[in-house]
Amino acid sequence: MKTTIIIAGIIIAFIGALILLARSRMKNIPLVNDNENILTLTDKNFQHQTKNKLILVDFWASWCAPCRMMAPVLNEVADELTGNSQVGKVNIEEYQSLAQKFQVRNIPTLVLLKNGIEVNRFVGIKNKEFLLQQINKVK
Repeated sequence: MKTTIIIAGIIIAFIGALILLARSRMKNIPLVNDNENILTLTDKNFQHQTKNKLILVDFWASWCAPCRMMAPVLNEVADELTGNSQVGKVNIEEYQSLAQKFQVRNIPTLVLLKNGIEVNRFVGIKNKEFLLQQINKVK
């Protein structure tokens, strides 16, 4: 019985240490500059920029570690898109009204819009292949 409790304690301590290590690494993720192909969306240009396009909109914040992890992925996606397909970003701290309009509860939230109308939504970290596949489904 005592051996079981000791082993369980060691396992719990090890898992706790892994969680702390992961958190510290996430906090230290550097901010990545946006690709030149990524649109910065605001409450003033949002409607115009999403009109007659297929656009993947990233709702993010600078303090959000998963958002910082998504930045390089979105840069790669933006490089591969052509024609009327683009990537845009909305900083929810600056444009809370847009986050409220799209009922963004968690970040990162990625909303796929076609002609300004939501056709799909993804929450959390996604890889480039998944995002390109979802965009190509809607094209």
